[in-house]
Order: sequence, then C-alpha cells, then structure tokens
Amino acid sequence: MKVIILAGGMGTRLGQQVEAIPKPMVPIGNKPILWHIMKIYSHQGFNEFVICLGVKASVIKNYFYQYDIVNNDFTIDISTGDIKYHNSHNEDDWKVTLVDTGLDTLKGGRIKRVEKYLDSDTNMLTYGDGLADIDLHKLLEFHKSHGKIVTITGVHGPSRFGELTEEDGQVRSFTEKPRFTSGLINGGFIVFNREMLSYLTEDDDCDFEIGPLEQLAENGQVMAYKHEGNWECMDHERDMIYLNQLWKDNKAFWKIWE
Repeated sequence: MKVIILAGGMGTRLGQQVEAIPKPMVPIGNKPILWHIMKIYSHQGFNEFVICLGVKASVIKNYFYQYDIVNNDFTIDISTGDIKYHNSHNEDDWKVTLVDTGLDTLKGGRIKRVEKYLDSDTNMLTYGDGLADIDLHKLLEFHKSHGKIVTITGVHGPSRFGELTEEDGQVRSFTEKPRFTSGLINGGFIVFNREMLSYLTEDDDCDFEIGPLEQLAENGQVMAYKHEGNWECMDHERDMIYLNQLWKDNKAFWKIWE
C-alpha cells in the first residue's frame, strides 16, 4: 500500500513564505510540514510514499536526496569526501518516490500520472498541508468495511474547504469551497481503490474534487470517515504561525510519535 501526497501546488496564500520553497516545505519547528505528515503515516506503519511534485519540485527532490546530511550531524574529510555521521534519524524504513507531475497540473491529473507506481488495489492519498491526530488503521478498517471506491476523512473546519453532505456515512454530494458550511469538510487522509483512477485522466486540467469526486459521490461510491479529533491545515500565513506555536509549546496534537 502506498501513500500519495499532493505536493505540487502554488500555496499563494502563504505569501513570502513560498517565494523560495514550495508550500509542503514550509517548516514547523525545524522540519517541513511534509515531514510531519509523513511521520503521521510512518508511525502507524505506512512507510512507502509517492510524492506528486510540481512547483519548485527540485527543492523537495534535493531535501530527500540529501536527507542524511540534512537530518544528521556529521564530520566530512574534505580531502577524500568521506563522511562520518554522529547521530541517526528514525526514517530508515521510508521508501519515497518523487514524481514531477507537471507545473500547472490540477490534482486529478497529478494522481493519475503516478498510477504506475501503485502496486496494491487499495492506497492512501492526502494533501501536503493538512495535519491530524487520526488513527489510520481505523480509517482503513472503515474503508474495507463498506465496499465503496473512496473514503474521505470528514473533519470540522472553515468554509474555505470543500464541504461534503453525508447520510449514514455515505457522501451524497461534494461541494468544492462553498460560501457557507455547517457540516463536515474534506480533511484529506483519503483511502481509495484503484477503480477511482478510471475517473481521472493525465490531462493538465483534470481536477480531483471538482468533477471526479463529485461524480463518484453521485454514484454512491464515496464514504465519509468522521474524525472527531484535531485537524489543521496550513492554508495561510496565520496557520503557519499557529502550528509553529503549538510545536514550540509542546502542544502539537499531530505528534503521535516519540
């Protein structure tokens, strides 16, 4: 089972924070939010990732290519190039596939372009800016129990995100970014069967929420896993400040690892 992370967008609402780096590389503490998301998954045993890259893709590629150097103290012998590491990180079991899915490609096109890297019929998908204290095994168990194509994690949040209407867990409709919301929103942390990919194309203008997900919901193939715990999204500079303050104060609800 692979975890697809959408990490190719512009992140324009973060202002100067994304002038030199892509949104998923904006730090919380001394690690990019992308790392925090991956730790949520890896702590629960999901260690194989497919990262959909786009804007400033080389920044994310270089981060993982130089992962040992970035995340460890070391001594380097300049004459030989030999490196001795003095400590070690805890991500030795990570397997990360980094795929350039296009500069301007919408989310559906990005997902479709990494289809060839998926081996299992069931895989996971999330956004490169959302954090939660979610139990992924309960999410997966729920997905397997209902037999539908897609499970979205429904969370309570502001109306700037896509709202879903559900009845007995089944998503009846999906509205991308309504003006007002009174119910659940799409919080990412999605589980899907391979059949979902048949609703997508590799075209640049193939979106995910607008079109394919709406169609799947109309066909009765989307279920909502209700997460009643904590969830936050780094959508704006104020969110970055808030999440960093939680981390600094040792109140990071998503830090389920030690």
